[in-house]
Parts: sequence; structure tokens; C-alpha cells
Amino acid sequence: MAAIAFTPQVQRPPLPLFSAPKYPKPKTRAALQPPSSSSTLQLAYDPFVHQLAESLDDSLPSSSSSTLQNLRDSSVQTVLSTPWPTRKDEPYRFTDTSFIKSSQITPISRPPSFPTALEDTKFPHLDIVDGFLVNSRNLSQLPSGVYVGSLMELSEETIMKRVSEFLSSSSQGDLFWSLNGIGAPDLTVVYVPAGCQVENPICLRYFANEGGEIRSHKLPLSNPRVLVLVEAGGEIGLIEEFLGGDGDRCYWVNSVLEVGVGEGGKVKHSYVQNQSVNAAHIKWTSVRQESASTYELVEVSTGGKLSRHNLHVQQLGPDTITELSTLHLSAGNQTQDLHSSIVLDHPRGYSRQLHKCIVSHSEGKAVFDGNVKVNRYAQQTDGGQLTRSLLLAPRATVNVKPNLQIIADDVKCSHGAAISDLEETQLFYFLARGISLEAARKALVYSFGAEVIEGLHYAWIKKKVENQMKELLEGSS
Repeated sequence: MAAIAFTPQVQRPPLPLFSAPKYPKPKTRAALQPPSSSSTLQLAYDPFVHQLAESLDDSLPSSSSSTLQNLRDSSVQTVLSTPWPTRKDEPYRFTDTSFIKSSQITPISRPPSFPTALEDTKFPHLDIVDGFLVNSRNLSQLPSGVYVGSLMELSEETIMKRVSEFLSSSSQGDLFWSLNGIGAPDLTVVYVPAGCQVENPICLRYFANEGGEIRSHKLPLSNPRVLVLVEAGGEIGLIEEFLGGDGDRCYWVNSVLEVGVGEGGKVKHSYVQNQSVNAAHIKWTSVRQESASTYELVEVSTGGKLSRHNLHVQQLGPDTITELSTLHLSAGNQTQDLHSSIVLDHPRGYSRQLHKCIVSHSEGKAVFDGNVKVNRYAQQTDGGQLTRSLLLAPRATVNVKPNLQIIADDVKCSHGAAISDLEETQLFYFLARGISLEAARKALVYSFGAEVIEGLHYAWIKKKVENQMKELLEGSS
């Protein structure tokens, strides 16, 4: 039976070469400059990060949108004082990003020259290819006042003002958040006015078109960025689906999603990640909830050589509901990583988090670091967190760190963690009824993840994920 294992320290690889920008641009602001020797930033200055930031900055023209340009400028300032994460940093203690750093990173500077045909879901639908919004469908069925599209094409001043206000008050994430801010070619905006309930979900398909061959060390980088703003009393469903390109190509998707839910608003969010097993997938999801609002997330992640989801939820008012369900599968030489943070600052907050992972390959890894913080004024909070991991191969590795910090004194909170292989008694139950051992194991493994899959909010995406999971588990058995 596999046991919990800790990965040894990995030495820092040499700096890679960056591709020169194909389309150099004139600078419209001060160029990226390393800090002077007397600066306090010198201690945190990283030449690799500086070089990467310059490569991203040079790959895109200056934006005609002041909102997007302000985002890039503020991100530049953060990057200059943020080194590349290593295994010596606590948030990356069990997550090795060295294969990204040792690759030839090539920022994608242009959308694909040909249309990418993806299946039609019959719902309002956006195709985001290599970070660029290239196609939209079925938007005419959206209610009046709802905007879904590019920031560059947004002409409504009221919405533009709200977007600018929200972005200017955004809290800073880590290095990857800031790199996205520099390299995002556009901002996809989903805006729901007050009191508007959108019946059909908005489908966002992220497609990786450019990719390097295996062992070529080429790693095309895209930086899609999406903002969802739901005003007071508004409701919407959101489906994010990350898809790979041809075969098992190498690429890096560095994605950011920001969500603002107004008072009494509701967002149902489905996030499905099924990218190439040689890709790097790093995603930030930052959620701000006003009083009496609801945010529900169901996540299923199966792709990527390295897949990391940084999830931050902050409750900004009383009577707020947050529900998070996650299923990760490492069916190959993969690392699936979830770092989550839920901050409760107001009375009568409610939060539930369920995290499940299956590691079915001897070189597979899973990481969970979940923090729930109940601050002083969050009295009468009801919070629960549970992580369960299934290890199906020798040397399969999982590192879990459930963390519940309680400062308030009138709360009902709990957390728990379990790591195991399949139970012998469960297998015996099947065998005693004439069911083969192989069939029994398949049924038990799939049912372990079914609890999360059943929570997906729409039947078509649920059926698609079910088929993907069965195929992957079949291949790894």
C-alpha cells in the first residue's frame, strides 16, 4: 500500500533562453528596470523573473484601454519584487515548478490565424484560444443589460467604470498572478446587472493551439484573464473548460479569474481542466462575496504535467455562503495541486469544502493546502472542511495540509483528512457476490470521485466528465 511521501529538494536549474519578440513595440511607459543596489527590492530581485516579464511586455502592443494598461503597470511593479518560487518557499514546498523554468518560454503574441472549431453547447459561449477571445456564440439569448465579451469592445461607460473600480481594488496574488497581469492580451468581461437572473450558463472554452513537441524544451505561454461581476440580486452560471491541443504537446497556460458577487447575488461555477499531460496549467481564482451572496464551485482536474489552482475566497458581509467541491486525478507522471484560502470576516458565514484526489500512478502526486480563517467578528460561523485521498499505486504521493484558524469564539467548525488505498472489506463484499476483483476496484474508484462529479451543475458537462474519468481510470489500471 502506498504511503505519504515527501519529495526531496530539487536544485535550481540554469536560466532558459527566451524567444525574442517578433513584433517589437515602442514603450509607452518606463521600461522594466532592475532595482538599484541600495534598494530594499534588491534582496528579492530575480533576473529570471525580470527577463520573463520583459519578454511578456515586449510580446504585446501597448493597450488602448487605460484599464488594461493600468493593470499591466501595477503588475510590473509587483513582479520586480517577487522571485521565482522554489521548494524552499512554504507555498511551493511540495510543488516543483523547475520544469517550467528550464524550458524555452515563448509568450504567444497573436491569436491563431485560423478559426478553431469547437463543439456548440447551445448556451452563450466564448472561445478563448491561446489567451485571445476569438469567437462568441449564442449571446443574443442573454437578457438586456448583460454584457459578455472583450474589454476592448466594451462601450457602456457604467460597466466600464465598475470594471475599473473592481480591478483597482483587487488584492495582489503571487508571481503568476502578476505575470498574467503583464501578459494578458485582453480582459474578458461577464457583467450581470442588479436583479438580473441569467437562465443559461456562460460557457468559457480555453483552447491551447500552440504547443512545443516533447523534448523540444519549447513552452508557449498564454495568459487568459476573465472578470465576472454580478451586481446585487443577480444570478449566473459559469462553466470554464480548459482543453488541450493536438496530442500531448507542451505549453503553459497561466490563467486568472476574478469574481465579484454583489449583495444577495449567486454564482454557480463549474471548472473542468483536461489539458495535455505535458502542459503546465496554473490558475488563479479570486472571489469576493458581499453579504447574503452565494458562491458554489465544482472543480474536476485531470490534465497537466503540473496543474496548480490557487483559490482565494473572501466573505465581505454577513449571511454569506461558500461551497467548494474538488476532484483531482493523477493518472500519470503528474502533479495536481490545490491551494485554497477562505476568509470569513462577518457574522453567520457558512462555508463547506470537500477535496478529493485519486493518485493511480506510481509517479503521480497530489497536493492540498486548504486554509479556512474565521476572524474575530465572524461569530456564529458554520464552517466545514474535509479532504480524502485515494492512493492506488506503490510510491504514489499525496501531501495534505488542512488548516482551520479560529479567532471568533462562537462558531461551529470542523475539518478532517483521510488517506488510504481501497478497503479490503469493500473488495471482499464484491468478491463474495461473484464480481471480479478488477470490476470491483473500478466501481469503488469511480464511486469515490462520483460525489464531486454529481455536483456539476449542468447535465452535458457532467456526462462529458464522467466519460473522461472512466477513460483515464481505465488507462491507468
